[in-house]
Amino acid sequence: MDVELRQLRCLVAIVDEGTFTDAAIALDVSQAAVSRTLASLERALGVRLLRRTSREVTPTAAGLRVLAHARRVLAEVSELVRAATSDHTSLRIGYAWSAVGRHTAAFQRRWAAAHPETDLHLVRVNTATAGLAEGSCELAVVRRPLGDDRRFDTAIVGLERRLCALAADDPLARRSSVRLADLSDRTLLVDRRTGTTTADLWPPDARPATEETHDVDDWLNVIAGGRRIGMTAESTAHQYPRPGVVYRPVRDAEPIAVRLAWWHDDPHPATPAAIELLTELYRDG
Repeated sequence: MDVELRQLRCLVAIVDEGTFTDAAIALDVSQAAVSRTLASLERALGVRLLRRTSREVTPTAAGLRVLAHARRVLAEVSELVRAATSDHTSLRIGYAWSAVGRHTAAFQRRWAAAHPETDLHLVRVNTATAGLAEGSCELAVVRRPLGDDRRFDTAIVGLERRLCALAADDPLARRSSVRLADLSDRTLLVDRRTGTTTADLWPPDARPATEETHDVDDWLNVIAGGRRIGMTAESTAHQYPRPGVVYRPVRDAEPIAVRLAWWHDDPHPATPAAIELLTELYRDG
């Protein structure tokens, strides 16, 4: 089955313009070409897409389904072309759970002032590379090493404290800080794909039980219910304050390195500027 973009554009134009004549004008082709293109699409799909009367053209039930998909396909193609030909006029920075915490607003504002030629977009993608491997962004904020994956380069821009997330009525919530030993008899919620903490943070003979989660909202809801605890970077507390959840520093846990990651063979021209600004924000903050 061969379905071409020109066929999808033709179908959308006929429906949007209302007649074959107006669709031909919009597409800058002849009316006969519009009729042939629609007919070829209907043959390829094996279904009738439009009903024609002397007064109007209306989609069939199958036509409505195809039309919805056609609009999405054409929008995706337009976005593909825009991404390939944008000449780096935008910079998408992906992140999994939290962007850069309390520095997020300052980063966005200072970037806009210093680099008005490059639009900054923060994109939440809950994958190990925060959308980098998936093509969702040109830079990614990651809080765990990417290992031996040579496709990417990284730079550490700052450090963040580890915090324990607890229900507000948990006895430990009354403390100003906690230790790892205080948590060893609890059940820890972890995200193995993107999270910064595993049971390996504890000594082998004092590791907490773990339960897996994959979404920060679910993580917060379970913790607020008092059934589990969490361990996270300081940025999560700034980006996701939640009634019923408190965050406490873990005194004897190592801080978390915040890294920017990018494609080794295709770095965005604005990468050095982003590294410099974030490093400055973390240092001064």
